[in-house]
Amino acid sequence: MRLLSRSEELVLLAVWKLKDEAYCIPIQAHLNKMTGKKWSFGSIFDPLDRLEKKRLLTSCLTEPVKARGGRSKRVYGITREGIKALAEMARIQEAMWADAPALEAELKEA
Repeated sequence: MRLLSRSEELVLLAVWKLKDEAYCIPIQAHLNKMTGKKWSFGSIFDPLDRLEKKRLLTSCLTEPVKARGGRSKRVYGITREGIKALAEMARIQEAMWADAPALEAELKEA
């Protein structure tokens, strides 16, 4: 399996955490809050599309919602392969950072 890009990893993690509420607006709000950065819808839709093509996510349209002017929402769900990909990214990240305990000390010295 190829490694996920950082944006794919963060979007996939947001979908996993949001469960049944994983549609664009809550995904954006979650990413904005967790990263402290402003995520545009384009910066979310591109990774969502790639993750769905990689079969790490699925999506479906809800019934039309009156409050949304009769429009449906596209809700995303993580697949078993998506969970495996997240677990692999967490393992890699932990291994990469394991030997970097002096990073904070270096920032203080600089």
